[in-house]
Amino acid sequence: MKFLRQLLDKQAPDFEKGGKYEKLYPLYEAHDTLLFTPGEVTKGTTHVRDALDLKRMMIMVVIALMPCVGMAFYNTGYQANHAIAELGAQPFDSWQAWLFGALGFSHDPASIFANIVYGALHFLPIFIFCFAVGGAIEVLFAIVRKHEVNEGFLVTGFLFPLILPPTIPLWQVGMGVAFGVIIGKEVFGGTGMNVLNPALTGRAFLFFAYPAQISGDTPWIAADFSAAPDGISGATWLGRAANDGTTFADQAVFGDSWWDAFLGFIPGSMGETSTLACLIGAVILIASQVGSWRTMLGVLIGTYVTTALLHGAPTETNNMFAVPFLWHVVLGGWAFGCVFMATDPVSSAFTNRGKLIYGFLIGVMCILVRVVNPAYPEGMMLAILFMNMFAPFIDHFFVQSNIKRRLARHAEN
Repeated sequence: MKFLRQLLDKQAPDFEKGGKYEKLYPLYEAHDTLLFTPGEVTKGTTHVRDALDLKRMMIMVVIALMPCVGMAFYNTGYQANHAIAELGAQPFDSWQAWLFGALGFSHDPASIFANIVYGALHFLPIFIFCFAVGGAIEVLFAIVRKHEVNEGFLVTGFLFPLILPPTIPLWQVGMGVAFGVIIGKEVFGGTGMNVLNPALTGRAFLFFAYPAQISGDTPWIAADFSAAPDGISGATWLGRAANDGTTFADQAVFGDSWWDAFLGFIPGSMGETSTLACLIGAVILIASQVGSWRTMLGVLIGTYVTTALLHGAPTETNNMFAVPFLWHVVLGGWAFGCVFMATDPVSSAFTNRGKLIYGFLIGVMCILVRVVNPAYPEGMMLAILFMNMFAPFIDHFFVQSNIKRRLARHAEN
C-alpha cells in the first residue's frame, strides 16, 4: 500500500491544476479516492461531521449485495444445467457453452462447482461490460463538469446486472446502463441529485424497448428449449401464475416449492430470485444504518394489506387474485426491490414518517400492478419508479408540518 501511495503522489502533479493532464484529474482522483481515504477536510465554518462518507456507504451496500451476487453465479448455472440435463434441452450455441465444454465440465445440476462456473460465464461478461460502459460515462461527465468521480455508480454497477436475465445481449446491457446513468442520474446533476433510481431506470428502458429479450419464457434460463419436450418452459413463476393457471394457492400440491422460491432456486433475473439472500442483505443494511428499516417495513405492510384486500378466487381471465401473500414476497423482484431499490437514500423519502408512507405505497402499487394487470405479472420495478417521483412531495408535507409545529412552539415561548 505504501508503494501505491508513493506512485499516486508521484503522478499527482501531472493531473493537478497546471499539469499536462489537468483535464483528466477526475480520472486520477477516482483511483486515489477508491484506494485511499481522502486527505482533505471540510472547508468552511458550517459542515456536518460523520464517520460514514459516500465511499464507505456505497461499499457497505456492495457487501450487503454479495449474497445476491453469489446466487447470481450459482442459480444461473443451476437453472441452465438442470434444464440441459433433465429436460433434454441443448445449451445455446455460444462461446459460454463452448468454453464450458472445453474446460471439461458436464451439465450436472448436482455439481455446485459446475453450476457456479457456468453461471459465471454468463454473469461476469454482463457485469464487466456494465461497469465498462457506466464507468466511462461517469468519467466523461466528471471531466466535462470538472468535478471528481463520485462512487454512486459503484452500487448501480452491481445492481443493474443483478436485475437482468442471463441471456440478454451485451449491446442491450450497454444501452440500458447508459440510459439509466445519463437519463436517470446525470441529467439531474449527478450522484445525490437524481430523482429516479438509475438501475431501475435502465431496466425499465430495456423492458419497454426490447420486451422480447427482457420478458417472456426464453430469457430466464441460459439453455435453448427448442429441442425440449412439449410443455417445457423457462417462464418465471409469476409468469406461470398469470398465464397458465398456476395459482400457488394450495402449497401442499407443490410440496416444498415455496422453499425453492424462498432460497432462490427458480427462474428469474440473475440476482433477484433468492429472498434469503435479500434478507441477509437487509440485516447488513439495517445494522449499518445504511438502509432504512422503515421503508422495508412500509413495503411489507403495504403488500400484506393490498394482498389481503384483493385475495380471492381466480377469475376466468385473471389467476393472480388467487396468489397469497406468502407467495408474493418470494416471487419476482419483490424482496430485492424492497431491500436494495426502495431504500436508495437518494431517490427515496428522507423523513422517518415519510419513509413509512413511501414504502407502504410501493407495496400497494406492486400488488395492484401484479394482480389487476396480469399482462405484466411483475410490479416492483414500476412501483418503485412511480414512488420515486412522489418521494419529494411526501417529504414536503412532513417537513412543512414539522416547521408549523416548531413555529407554534416558539410562539408559545
